[in-house]
Amino acid sequence: MIIYFRWVMMLALVYLTLTSNLELSNIVVALLLATGVVALVRPTPRPTTRRNFARSTVALILYIANLIRALTVSGIQVARIVLSPSLPIRPGIIAIPAETETDLGLALVTHAVTLTPGELVMEIDDDHVMYTHALDATRAEAHVREALELQRELLDDIFP
Repeated sequence: MIIYFRWVMMLALVYLTLTSNLELSNIVVALLLATGVVALVRPTPRPTTRRNFARSTVALILYIANLIRALTVSGIQVARIVLSPSLPIRPGIIAIPAETETDLGLALVTHAVTLTPGELVMEIDDDHVMYTHALDATRAEAHVREALELQRELLDDIFP
């Protein structure tokens, strides 16, 4: 029960920070939204040690740096493709297995694929296969697998 209270308070604080509004009505909305999210997600406590915490923190910093780099590269590559007079694309839809068991892992893997240059996850089936639209389907699968490997390694360290 205490763990849920901590999550509710933390999420409400994040909401209040993002909205920059400390009126009573907004505080009530923050608490209601945070309680609803915690009730739906039901976070489970994980034992942490100093070593795990340090490793997770470093992996989280690397993950964020990798996401920033991927966003930058993605933007430049897609802009180059779209602005090219010959429009060198070979669009297609490819199926990529997510190879994750948890919903959080699936969400993060989907996010990583979407950040891969020129790719967007359109649908995920019950077997965690992501159907991804790619601007260049001939080489997209190799890029996605490479990005997923790095993301998976970092995520395993972030969430031991």
